[in-house]
Amino acid sequence: MPGVFDRLDKEIKDKQKEGGISPLDLAELSPAFRKIMRLMLRELQMSYPRLCEVVEAMPEKDRLTRAELDSALSSLTEQFWLIRIGENEKAIYKVNLKRKAGSTLASGIWSSLDAKLKGKPAKNEE
Repeated sequence: MPGVFDRLDKEIKDKQKEGGISPLDLAELSPAFRKIMRLMLRELQMSYPRLCEVVEAMPEKDRLTRAELDSALSSLTEQFWLIRIGENEKAIYKVNLKRKAGSTLASGIWSSLDAKLKGKPAKNEE
């Protein structure tokens, strides 16, 4: 009989398989990774040459070397934070955002609310 911790562990592993990020996940990143993800979240998609331009335009104290940038992009891609399309200089990087959860409201709630607002009984109340 699985316990609470087993279920939580399974849920965490399932979430990791989904990939993508949430805003809370950004706080857990290293400073270099966080810089790249902030850049990427502004654009959602950037080519490798454009990323290099933007990083080179950063203030010197915040700037990453090309080797650091390449390493960070590789790690973020392996961890499914970014999606890479293409290779090397022709690569395009996209942010891998998590899907939003669907509504958990019952399907008949809107008709019930509408009927109450109009002062009529809902179909399922008749």
